[in-house]
Amino acid sequence: MTDAPDIAAGRLSAAELAEHFGDAHPPLDGRQALIEASRCYFCYDAPCVEACPTSIDIPAFIKSIATGNTRGAATTILDQNIMGGMCARVCPVEELCEEACVRNTAEDKPVTIGLLQRHATDSLFASNHRPFTRAVPTGKRVAVVGAGPAGMSCAHRLAMKGHEVDVYEARAKGGGLNEYGIAAYKVPFDFAQKELDFILSIGGINLKTGARLGDGLSLADLRRDYDAVFLGIGHNAVRALGIEGEEMGGVLNAVDYIAELRQATDLSALPVGRRVVVIGGGNTAIDIATQTKRLGAEDVTIVYRRGPDNMSATWKEQEWAQTNGVKIKYWAMPRRLIGWPANGGGQHVKEIEFEYTQLDADGRLAGTGDRFTLLADQVFKAVGQMLVADGLTAEPLDLQGDRIAVNADRQTSLAGVWAGGDCVPGTDLTVHAVEDGKIAAEAIDRVLRG
Repeated sequence: MTDAPDIAAGRLSAAELAEHFGDAHPPLDGRQALIEASRCYFCYDAPCVEACPTSIDIPAFIKSIATGNTRGAATTILDQNIMGGMCARVCPVEELCEEACVRNTAEDKPVTIGLLQRHATDSLFASNHRPFTRAVPTGKRVAVVGAGPAGMSCAHRLAMKGHEVDVYEARAKGGGLNEYGIAAYKVPFDFAQKELDFILSIGGINLKTGARLGDGLSLADLRRDYDAVFLGIGHNAVRALGIEGEEMGGVLNAVDYIAELRQATDLSALPVGRRVVVIGGGNTAIDIATQTKRLGAEDVTIVYRRGPDNMSATWKEQEWAQTNGVKIKYWAMPRRLIGWPANGGGQHVKEIEFEYTQLDADGRLAGTGDRFTLLADQVFKAVGQMLVADGLTAEPLDLQGDRIAVNADRQTSLAGVWAGGDCVPGTDLTVHAVEDGKIAAEAIDRVLRG
């Protein structure tokens, strides 16, 4: 055992880092897209459409590709999902449209809908074509809080209908999760900002960065100054492990590290441990584990308290992590962090103690009493995020658990206020956030038009 935590920058060469953080899933070329599109049966009652949260007419756009009309295919996609390019990269298609594909059998494989969607939208972006235009201005003004998938989806649909939209974003850039929270190898080459620029190009959307709700920006003022308000504020806090030693050095929030990595101009300057332990079972756990491995960590282990079928990360994501050399240990929960004296005082983590788990007679998770430890230079917490309602408590806004309660139109308990994305109950996926923003925008437009 070493006498100090082994955390260092520059573990890999610039060439290795460029390879590790380039495009992990290369796109289809024109010939490959035509061949893949020809495999579609163009079902009339297409189960893939039913499985798509944004209701994209999948057979229609694939048929357009098959007939050489790639621009038409992209327009069909973006009309229902303005972030179709991002969703083609990050959607869990293996549990949505592709799982529902009628070709998904033991003898065959599903049509690669995600790759075909990316082919179409990438072609449109490369052509610099802008298929959407604004309607006649209505004179109505809407405030959107949060420039993530939900907020920008809502803003684009409202702008398209002729309303003026001011988007308030707490960070220095728009994009939300797409810009700060997704693994870099999924969206390389600044794709999130390129897609954001495409959305803003419709006009009528004014993006104001560095504007945080609760810090000089109040919901009461927005309700007073605008005809409607949409809240797409996502999550703003990370759940704690609630165990001894959590405050010591080397114990980090996975989302913060991913955000730092996504904004880094030089990945070789990013320090990473030689031995990394990740606690959690979702996409964030997969992303931080795989990225630290690709940064040069030698030993990376994800520890999850239940079995593989209970992980919110899909089977494909779990396989991806393991393909990248990440170990996944199931049925264990953290009990305490053990450290050693750190430079400058305090302690730095050196190992973490776990207890094996199992389901009791009532099907509830329980510890077995059997414990083990893993050495770790860095421990990443990826046990979920939540909404802390800062900036909202002054208004009588109903919550459901730690999220904002909404109806089917994504309208909140406050008159003139809608919400969507990760801050409302539901599934935390980009595609669901985009759909929330679209539904809310349609509802806001109906109300504003009387």
